[in-house]
Amino acid sequence: MTQTSNRFFDEIGRLMNDAAGAAQGVKREIDTVVRNQAEKILRDLDIVKREEFEAVKDMARLAREENEVLKARIALLEAKLGTAPSSPDAAA
Repeated sequence: MTQTSNRFFDEIGRLMNDAAGAAQGVKREIDTVVRNQAEKILRDLDIVKREEFEAVKDMARLAREENEVLKARIALLEAKLGTAPSSPDAAA
């Protein structure tokens, strides 16, 4: 009787092991499908990637810094010429 019992439990153990392996395969497949769908949705939403955002942010920062330098140069030149500082409102 012990041999039959051990064989029975061995078969159940193998069956459960196979079921666990199959479940892992199904999980991997579901993860892949969900990831692909999420990527498709994000592409369709036309969302900017972090790398692109950071690049544009750096460009804007550099442009602001350059703008400040140019404002200082204009103020210095106007002071040398003895003219009134120009303002964006005066041109309108």
